Amino acid sequence: MWVTDITYIPCREGRLYLASVLDLCTREIVGWRLADRMTTELVLEALKDAYAAKKPKEGLIHHSDRGAQYASTEYRELLKSYNMISSMSRKGNCYDNACIESFHSILKKELVYCRRFRTKQQAKDELFRYIEFFYNRKRIHGALGYLSPIRFAAQFQKKSA
Repeated sequence: MWVTDITYIPCREGRLYLASVLDLCTREIVGWRLADRMTTELVLEALKDAYAAKKPKEGLIHHSDRGAQYASTEYRELLKSYNMISSMSRKGNCYDNACIESFHSILKKELVYCRRFRTKQQAKDELFRYIEFFYNRKRIHGALGYLSPIRFAAQFQKKSA
């Protein structure tokens, strides 16, 4: 199951919007994109990146909130083309998407609130390093037996083979 959401990243040059896709089994961020605006294209590109990177089997459950970007025709058609099962939060219930909300909270506490990004490029570079090199590869999770998402995924795949 994958969960997805959008959050904003403050920057002196203006806000950036981060769309993230999280694998609930491994807690790995499997796809993400940054943009100046919170558009359907932003979430489409994050999903395309996740799909290209992981090539999930048919029937993967994809969960999001009821945002206009995720409810758009283009997004629903892409999910259908990937043979994913679409799931959406209940109206007004943020707890249905708690895992991705939690990731965004951790990202802000561990990175965003500790720095003042002077430029959007600086924010992009630091977010890339945080997600790809720290969060996915080094940051341990209690829910994963105190392993990083990448290490947990490797063990999970070995046991599933």
